[in-house]
Amino acid sequence: MRASQFFIATQKEAPSDAELISHKLMVRAGLIKKLGSGLYSWMPLGLRVLRKVENIVRDEMNKAGALELLMPAVQPKELWDETGRWAVFGPQMLKIKDRHERDFCFGPTHEEVITDIARREISSYKQLPLNFYQIQTKFRDEIRPRFGVMRAREFMMKDAYSFHTNFESLTNTYAVMHQAYSNIFTRLGLKFRAVKADSGAIGGDGSQEFHVLADSGEDALAYCENSDYAANVELAEALPVANARAMASKAMAEVETPKQTTCDDVAKLLGISVQCTVKSIALMVKIEESEQFYLALLRGDHSLNEVKTGKALGGFRFATEEEIRSNLNCPPGFIGPVNVGSNVAVIADKTVANMSDFVCGANKPKYHLSGVNFGRDLPEPSLVADIRNVVDGDTSPDGKGTLSLCRGIEVGHIFQLRTKYAHAMNATYLDENGQSQVMEMGCYGIGVSRIVGAAIEQGNDEKGIIFPLSMAPFAVVICPIGMDKSELVKNAANQLYADCVKVGIDVLLDDRGERPGVMFAESDLIGISHRIVIGDRGLAEGKVEYKSRSLGEAQNIAMENVVNHLSGLLNG
Repeated sequence: MRASQFFIATQKEAPSDAELISHKLMVRAGLIKKLGSGLYSWMPLGLRVLRKVENIVRDEMNKAGALELLMPAVQPKELWDETGRWAVFGPQMLKIKDRHERDFCFGPTHEEVITDIARREISSYKQLPLNFYQIQTKFRDEIRPRFGVMRAREFMMKDAYSFHTNFESLTNTYAVMHQAYSNIFTRLGLKFRAVKADSGAIGGDGSQEFHVLADSGEDALAYCENSDYAANVELAEALPVANARAMASKAMAEVETPKQTTCDDVAKLLGISVQCTVKSIALMVKIEESEQFYLALLRGDHSLNEVKTGKALGGFRFATEEEIRSNLNCPPGFIGPVNVGSNVAVIADKTVANMSDFVCGANKPKYHLSGVNFGRDLPEPSLVADIRNVVDGDTSPDGKGTLSLCRGIEVGHIFQLRTKYAHAMNATYLDENGQSQVMEMGCYGIGVSRIVGAAIEQGNDEKGIIFPLSMAPFAVVICPIGMDKSELVKNAANQLYADCVKVGIDVLLDDRGERPGVMFAESDLIGISHRIVIGDRGLAEGKVEYKSRSLGEAQNIAMENVVNHLSGLLNG
């Protein structure tokens, strides 16, 4: 491609609303242009990157035996009513009406549509297993679209759905998809981790997320360096810090804490470790048609994991100050589990259940209790469960070391849906005995457009984007100095360009007549992997200058060796 025939529209300044580096650089590099809140046009340069990601995804999906199709982006309400998700999916779903006042939505996902296809088209066990996928635009009405393509309302996704006669077949395909995803992110040149995850609104049994590792990632991940254990912090199991509870050695006593309402402040006042304190978090738990007041007990330096707590208790919300005062006759900041009425239930984290001689709120303004012990000063907890977030140094659940934390950007998620959708929508097949059976299902998503932003979060410097070679808009840029003034430079640049095209090198010839500084700055900003500079001085010695976007200093290469040198770099 010749730059004079292409469209390059870089900017010196990032938009004022851009927070993440990927958002800033994608706009500055002219990869995307904002149309509205969470809506972006992919410009020719950005679309080249997006298509390269898409092509690798498609290639690996095809190799894994998945079959590509394309489903409508607009979906009728009736399908979502069958699974009950029209009412519960939430405000992310953009709902619309047609001219006949019939309800539709812009598809945020396609479980209902693909299940409808399966129940209509699959009738016999002989047709299974099948795995369908599409690469298509999705729409989710984010309450606060931000971070550019990382949290846009309209985005490109690859979503696949598999159908099976039994769970064993599903687990086999799930493993194939796990490997396909690993292949995709490896080919894309990204540092990533696959982690155990919560299934969320999609549902089903097991699921794993694929995260591009980046300090700016929204998700906290826990992993063990000595094993393959890795999980989203939402799901990572937190083992109790102590294996058993020590015997009580102190008498319970009231201590005055006039202004200390946090565990940290109480610990400082008493001259103890915050690890000797217990915090009480007031919750309202829905039980049938009513609500039960709960105290969730955590060690003072630990934090509540809402996902795990929700699984332990069912639906819950945080109690209001009025509800706290009503149930404990005490303001927040001094509440605790001692001497509470029958109206208060207690759930203790596993670490707290093994603590002794701890400090907690006294349910009395300006006071806490020290030397508190279960079984003596208060009943054993109503429920003991893992309800906290793991922290650095926790024992790994597989027993092979300790946990470390890092941050990641979710770019893929695979699920074992089992029969959730097939049962709701009566997607059945006839088995070997002619009996009707419900299909098992799997679901496998990749955020194609999100990958571009994640790659930039992982690869950038003060000059701009550092794309992996597989994603760069062009593999090579030829920068001729004084091309409009020197026939020697012009001829050499045109010849090198033709030679590169001939052997299939993805090359951009910057023939716009720009100054060297402009050409270099723009090629660095947009993330072209390799640069060749041609000038009169170098040609006089039969050489050109080569520089990698990500590695080392510039070096001189003989003109006749340039194509072979580039081919070796690109194919090595």
